[in-house]
Amino acid sequence: MKYAVYTLGCKVNQYETQALETMLRARGFQPAARDADVVIVNTCAVTAESGRKSRQAIRRLQGQNPGALTVVCGCYSQLEPEDVAALGADIVFGSGDKHALADAIVKALPARSVDDPFKRRVFEPLPAGAVAGRTRAMLKIEDGCDNFCAYCVIPYTRGRVRSLPPEDCAAQAAALAGEGFAEIVITGIEIASYGKDLPGKPGLADAVQAAAQAAPGARIHLGSLEPTVVTEDFCARLAALGNICPHFHLSLQSGCDDTLRRMRRKYDTAAFLAVCQRLRRYFPGCSLTADLICGFPGESKADFAATLAFLETCAFTYVHAFPYSVRPGTAAADMPGQLSRAEKEDRVRRAGQVIARLQAAYLASRVGQVEQVLFENAASGHSAGYCVVRIGGQAERGTVRAVRVTGASDGVLLGELAE
Repeated sequence: MKYAVYTLGCKVNQYETQALETMLRARGFQPAARDADVVIVNTCAVTAESGRKSRQAIRRLQGQNPGALTVVCGCYSQLEPEDVAALGADIVFGSGDKHALADAIVKALPARSVDDPFKRRVFEPLPAGAVAGRTRAMLKIEDGCDNFCAYCVIPYTRGRVRSLPPEDCAAQAAALAGEGFAEIVITGIEIASYGKDLPGKPGLADAVQAAAQAAPGARIHLGSLEPTVVTEDFCARLAALGNICPHFHLSLQSGCDDTLRRMRRKYDTAAFLAVCQRLRRYFPGCSLTADLICGFPGESKADFAATLAFLETCAFTYVHAFPYSVRPGTAAADMPGQLSRAEKEDRVRRAGQVIARLQAAYLASRVGQVEQVLFENAASGHSAGYCVVRIGGQAERGTVRAVRVTGASDGVLLGELAE
């Protein structure tokens, strides 16, 4: 039997897709680019646009593989199972129970398994690893979110925080390093809340330390971080490990305090800036990236100007800026001051101009430095700071090599092997 799969959304979805693929291959399935017997779409619901893209992907894979069993899972099908069924899905699962999903696919029986995410109390262990062809492995240590930010539907699709015990984090990291992966990405829905459900309430630093010490030959890359977890102790413990990638992706969302309050975020700009300064003190030259929502309800022109100025103050390496998307069922959907699509897109464009300058400045600062690059192919890869690096020579795919940076162009570092 052959399967085709398409994944939308975050690294957790990518992780869960590779786990599902691992389980299917163990049951005799093989991936296929065409003429698949089963098509699988792992959906996203973080924005209304994500839902639209999920529906589009389902239709596209059905059209490309006529007659195939259609399987849909993930956050969008958790939120809108009836809509997914109406698209002709044969098997509809939500964001949980991937083991049962694999069994349902094998049996090829139409199935519906959309549970109540708030009744989930146990972390679902899934096979750690990488999607076929990837050079870095993902290790999911947490699921769920308790933050209930005004714009976000994810707590309603993923449920409460559930965590993988530190000893299991260590065991999975050691196994991945043993398989030859040079980089392990620590991921989850909201990893800053890691451990609040476990006995003794270990924190994220405990999980990262366990993984890093169990895989000393691999570099450890952290997924998206809530700034509230980046304390002095957190930075000191991670810096002492020696194999933490100096790239930190921080969930910013706005650089205006009034907007952050309306978003129900748990920090202000002063606290966020202190986090940036703290990370740079413990990880000199580190790469800091962030997410930014443009055009949140009630965001005035002055608010947005303050955000642009704050991007400059933080001197990010890169920022993922996107327009606010109305998500029914969230507090923000009913807030006054909804902006037009044109205004939101214009703010994304203006943010992009600032971001391009910041990225160029950071890349220029790396010229003359030696970067440790994990090669995805013979001529390019990513530095430990997660910058794309291209060389004129050749390196073995999946290896980490020292590269002396000689220049930068179009968002990419250029260099030559230094050894």
